[in-house]
Amino acid sequence: MSFNDDVGLDTSQVESGGGGGAPGGIAVGGGIGGIILLIIGLIFGIDTSGIPTDTSGSSQEQVDGTSGSGADFDKCKTGADANADVQCRVIGTVNSVNAFWAAELPRYQKKWQPTKTVLYTGSTQSQCGTASNQVGPFYCPLDQKVYIDADFFAILTKQFGSDSGALAQEYVVAHEYGHALQDQLGLLGRAQQDPQGPNSGGVRIELMADCLAGVWAKNASTTNGASGKPFLKALTDADIKSALSAASAVGDDRIQEKTQGQVSPESWTHGSAEARQRWFLQGYTKGDINSCNTFNVDTVS
Repeated sequence: MSFNDDVGLDTSQVESGGGGGAPGGIAVGGGIGGIILLIIGLIFGIDTSGIPTDTSGSSQEQVDGTSGSGADFDKCKTGADANADVQCRVIGTVNSVNAFWAAELPRYQKKWQPTKTVLYTGSTQSQCGTASNQVGPFYCPLDQKVYIDADFFAILTKQFGSDSGALAQEYVVAHEYGHALQDQLGLLGRAQQDPQGPNSGGVRIELMADCLAGVWAKNASTTNGASGKPFLKALTDADIKSALSAASAVGDDRIQEKTQGQVSPESWTHGSAEARQRWFLQGYTKGDINSCNTFNVDTVS
């Protein structure tokens, strides 16, 4: 999903450092795989220390910088920059998602609270603990920020089989902002009340975030920046295929097959590959937040 070249980017919506605070609480909806490696270790009982997360030399979009600080966001000025650089693409997506929910929620008598992303390299501290590619992108409800290392996208492609298309990456950002929206609506805690199983509260929360990402995608090409110009061009079939490849790559069943050689639905926390694709498409097809009520159906996975 390409940005319009002349739309301006707002780098004030991202930070290059952590939110501070000692490790604690819980990071929610980690990455599109859901704190991928942490979940593999804690739920599947597998030592993840040997799983490489160093993407040096593996991507032409390698990010320069040091752990948690020093990011050069001044390079990200326009949509053309977002099309050329992965960090700028994250910033542009943050801009678009914030703008979309700010315009959309008043239809439901709600007000969107702008949410920042901490865009770091290596590792940084959040109030939910250390952010790194060992845990993947996540939303931290304790400081109400999204944490992303842009190098994660190379891991998503190289180790989990997603394609490297722009919408696959933008979907990751939109999914985490789905969790931010759930937090603002008072829904996020339902994940912890019933965290595991194919139709658990945890899975329903994650699939709802996938659906909300689809709602954003449906409306992204008509969501304007401060200049009055839309951030993004209209979606193509290739864009949708890209997003679906990311959703499929990190379904619980796919991760379990990859790491333990068998599927154990009773330990699912994010839903099957098929369910993640289906709920993204539900949001994209309907384009309406009401279509994403995963708690209003008997089964979701």
